[in-house]
Amino acid sequence: MAKQIMAADDSASVRQMVSFTLKQGGYEVVEAVDGQDALRKLQEHKVDMLITDLNMPNLDGIGLIKATRALPSCRFIPIIMLTTESQECRKQEGKAAGATGWVVKPFKPEQMIAVVKKVLG
Repeated sequence: MAKQIMAADDSASVRQMVSFTLKQGGYEVVEAVDGQDALRKLQEHKVDMLITDLNMPNLDGIGLIKATRALPSCRFIPIIMLTTESQECRKQEGKAAGATGWVVKPFKPEQMIAVVKKVLG
């Protein structure tokens, strides 16, 4: 059975690109339009990984990671930040919140698949 990955990003084009890339890699994808939408869907879907943007309306990536880690079913799932931010302080903030890894936009599809495979094993 294919692993299911949630992609949370307020940009429809980025969600589409992430979704297309992951589906090409053989994964199933659940899309979320922002942090609140992602949190709601995490309670409805069992996902193997979360890929989230940092800057989103309603609930940003850091808030989403913290809230996700508070859910018993999601305490240990890998969480990848996908963002235009690359400053070390932002990476540390993400790590402190519970992020597993970091991918900077724009990403290459093969880079995304390599990260997902590495983290999901």
